[in-house]
Amino acid sequence: MTEKGKKILAINPGSTSTKIAVFEDETQLFECKIDHSAADLAPFDTIGDQFHMRKTAIVAALATKNFVLSSLSAVAGRGGKLPPLRKGAYLINAEMVEFLRYRPIDQHASNLGALIAWDLAESLGIPSFIYDAVVVDEMDDIARLSGVPQLTRRASCHVLNMRAMAMKVMKGEGRQLDEANVIVCHMGGGITATVISKGRMIDVLTDEEGAFSPERAGRVPCRQLVDLCFSGSWDRGSATKLMRGVGGLVAYLGTNSAVDVEKRIDQGDAAAEFIYRAMAYQTAKGIGELATVVKGEVDQIILTGAIAWSKRMTEWVSERVRFIAPVKIVPGENELEALAAGTLRVLRGEEMPNTFVAP
Repeated sequence: MTEKGKKILAINPGSTSTKIAVFEDETQLFECKIDHSAADLAPFDTIGDQFHMRKTAIVAALATKNFVLSSLSAVAGRGGKLPPLRKGAYLINAEMVEFLRYRPIDQHASNLGALIAWDLAESLGIPSFIYDAVVVDEMDDIARLSGVPQLTRRASCHVLNMRAMAMKVMKGEGRQLDEANVIVCHMGGGITATVISKGRMIDVLTDEEGAFSPERAGRVPCRQLVDLCFSGSWDRGSATKLMRGVGGLVAYLGTNSAVDVEKRIDQGDAAAEFIYRAMAYQTAKGIGELATVVKGEVDQIILTGAIAWSKRMTEWVSERVRFIAPVKIVPGENELEALAAGTLRVLRGEEMPNTFVAP
């Protein structure tokens, strides 16, 4: 008798929406995006307060698909703002739930992923997992120094999608990720990059250290930033927003939409093309920087994230870095797929889950 496929519900909460998908083994059965309007969110003071509203919306969305919850083998939630963790899966336990519910590091929508996954799974008597949490720290110690002892470089990037796409690409090449050196660049609202050497993310360019992006300033001249902050025209909040929120394309072109920028370029807007080329230039420069970490011994460069759908952007980046290694384009965020794929490996015994211990 053939064993039934493993059905996995993947949950990825965002600031104004919750994305869910159900997979049977590697096959996606369906995906839903549940939008949460300003009116829906207004009654809640904290992200944690949104728990019941979002859970109810997920259950309702599954009902519209006539999906039977009892057929699930596991539930996977987006890992929240936890202390830096190891890569891979963590079994959601009471300690993790307590930490995210009562001691969250940040008010981040991803905190709800584990909480809702745990609640649904407990009622069904099945396991729940997070996979490649928001902060996975495998950096070499030498990579942590910034030049100022009070400022330590941090391993913050789009790790869930990055590692999943790296594994996917190398599998397509007939190789394991732990046999190769791969640079992955995720291009979205923020642009981050990492070098994965023999399966470990040994260095990272965060969205504060590399290219500017649709909403973020990226790496900026330090002394000019200090002068700006002490000019009297800025406070902590406005300066932070300039770096993260209204920097990058917003600052230069008044939009955070790469699609809109490309339309302007198609209409002959030379200024838009110049700024967009500069974003590609800085992205490529960051990839080149990370190539030095492994002394130029790079097997593959991967471009992913929403902006990787742009043939214009990926070609501009690729033409500057393909001398380092072959470039593979894997567009999209792919986070639901990554959550389900990691959980499936655990269910099949191909990976062992980690255990969360609160600090």
